[in-house]
Amino acid sequence: MQNEKDNQNIFFDEPTDIALPSTTKKGSKTTNTKRTAPKKTSSRKKDHFGVVYNAPVTLTFSLLCIAVILLKQKLQNLPVIFTAPACQASEFAFNWKDPIHYARLVLHVFGHTDWNQLTGNLAFILLLGPALEDKFGSGLLALMMIITAFISGVINACFIPSVLMGASGIVFMMILLSSVTAADKTKIPLTFILICLIYVGKEFLIHEEAGTAAVMTVAHIAGGICGSILGFLGMGSSKKRS
Repeated sequence: MQNEKDNQNIFFDEPTDIALPSTTKKGSKTTNTKRTAPKKTSSRKKDHFGVVYNAPVTLTFSLLCIAVILLKQKLQNLPVIFTAPACQASEFAFNWKDPIHYARLVLHVFGHTDWNQLTGNLAFILLLGPALEDKFGSGLLALMMIITAFISGVINACFIPSVLMGASGIVFMMILLSSVTAADKTKIPLTFILICLIYVGKEFLIHEEAGTAAVMTVAHIAGGICGSILGFLGMGSSKKRS
């Protein structure tokens, strides 16, 4: 009798480590539930090769300039629409009563005299535009381009006796903004100064008439400076917010 009690005590004192399957009753049937480990999903997506429309404002502006010069030969009145009116002393004077003349104060940046002028401007725009659009945003860059075009057109309509066309003012604005963006507080890279001097000198040389070359270049430069002021203000406000 004593041995049987000792065996019972030994049986109940030993820990049991037996894993039992969990069962759930549904009516009279019992089902075993098994836990399955979740499948590993790869969080890494496959990169597919493709073309990215990375700078919408810069690319759209460039494509519109190309489209205008391609349609220039087919439509007779198209070149006139994409030129800024001249001052009152000229036969191409600004007409205050014509609403198209107000649109021409901005649309003149899309028109170019030939492919040499267009490719020269697009080389700078496609080089500097995407970085500025990434820095300031598409909306602010578009606003700066519109202001530059409008001020250049107004200066031409007030003081210059010949029509104005081309995106030289926008290029000069982008050069100024790029120099300030790349500057380290009080230091400006020498390369941007050389680019600015070369571009301004080129603008003086491409015009055939020496009397109008200076004033037309001044119109582009003035528009570029005024347009870049907005970029300076926008860059300063973004620094204060940060």
